[in-house]
Amino acid sequence: MTALQLRDFLEIPYDKLEEMNLELKQARLSRTSPEKLRESRLKYLTDEKRIKAVTVCFTDLEGRLQMLDYDKKFLLKSADNLTFDGSSVRGFSAQHESDLRLNIDWSSFYWLPADVFGSGKVLAFSEVLDRDGNLYGSDMRGRLKRWADDMYTKDQVLCHVAPEIEGFLFEGRDAERRYHETGKFDYVSTGGYYHSLPGDKLRTFIDAAAEVQRAMGFGNEKDHPEVAPSQFEMNFSYSDIIVTADQVQLYKLLCRQVAANLGMTASFLPKPVTGINGSGMHTNMSFNKAGKNLFWEKGGKDNLSQAGWDAIDRILTSADDICLILNSSVNAYRRLDPHFEAPNQIKSSANDRGSMVRIPTGNEKSARIEVRSVGPDANPYLTFYTIAKTALEGPRADRSDEAKRARTRYLPDNINDAIRLFKGSKWVTDFLGETVQTKFADLKQMQADRCSKALGALIKVPEIQFHHEVTNQFLWSKF
Repeated sequence: MTALQLRDFLEIPYDKLEEMNLELKQARLSRTSPEKLRESRLKYLTDEKRIKAVTVCFTDLEGRLQMLDYDKKFLLKSADNLTFDGSSVRGFSAQHESDLRLNIDWSSFYWLPADVFGSGKVLAFSEVLDRDGNLYGSDMRGRLKRWADDMYTKDQVLCHVAPEIEGFLFEGRDAERRYHETGKFDYVSTGGYYHSLPGDKLRTFIDAAAEVQRAMGFGNEKDHPEVAPSQFEMNFSYSDIIVTADQVQLYKLLCRQVAANLGMTASFLPKPVTGINGSGMHTNMSFNKAGKNLFWEKGGKDNLSQAGWDAIDRILTSADDICLILNSSVNAYRRLDPHFEAPNQIKSSANDRGSMVRIPTGNEKSARIEVRSVGPDANPYLTFYTIAKTALEGPRADRSDEAKRARTRYLPDNINDAIRLFKGSKWVTDFLGETVQTKFADLKQMQADRCSKALGALIKVPEIQFHHEVTNQFLWSKF
């Protein structure tokens, strides 16, 4: 007798998934009307009987990806009234203003690899709205998306971003959460830059994670081991700023899940091990208008246009003010160590990798600036919004004291100094608003207060135990 098949949920082969997700991505980049996309997606969910749930994602102020699985039938009836308790999300609403709503961004729809996310599921990102239906101030994804849409509507300007996100692969599942018990991380590989055997654990992980990224339409370019032992980097093509920020969140999520499936831990702590290179999220950015790269000028200094140099000047002028956003954890300041190619100098250079901003070799298509001082644990929406907004609208340097400007300046080397500079910044108040500025500073101070004020040479347990991407409510409540 043939066994009765109890479940028939959707599972799509990887090659077909890539084709489908790239088609969705192109519709998004072509700025197909939101109403048309919403209608199309809801019709698909109605017609496809093998879908059981929709994973709806949003990101809190610190950058943690939050996920809710909605039963498909429920979501089809209630898509316009998805509520959640914001007081349970650190950095969102207080208890007396806890009711928040999710507004699904149907352009950000993904078909998912069933072996990583489970069968019968699709995924979409969401904006967070307050009780009155307005964009919630602490939702940086919503703010970034609306800013980018306004830029395009007003001037037909697009912001393109390509991040280089480094991470570490460690032995054992939940290695970060168990750090307060073990006090150490164990490498899976001690090979060097670009080098590992085809079948070793690091290469197996990179291959598996890269396959998932391709299937989700990331547009992979290169995947390789990095300088430090057990370190990896997987690069994907530049895209529209909000698409790229979504992909950063998915990149870290799928890396963690693939590693867990293999009995290991993918970590995006900026500096998890003393004495070796840390991890960054080098952020490449350019602006495009009517098909023209606004940062390109053949024959200009480093082939960069005046608009590109103006953007660099604004970013460097506000480097101290925005450092907390780009390096948002206690551990991030260990990475800004000049002995390990650290980008801690407030200057720009075409070659010096210790500079905060680098001008990569480029052409008419690829000319860009690279902000190197970003940690991999930074909130991508908040970070990209900050860099783009500062590049276009930030204050310019005071050129009255050239001698002072000529001296090499350095980024803060600890989170307490970064918090002080962030809180005192008029520019941050202008582009974030006082409420969000205060909320973010308070969250970072809370983490700083749980850790040693002086970093010292050795990694301390609390900077990992209370890290915003590692800890959970249980560990926080035991402080």
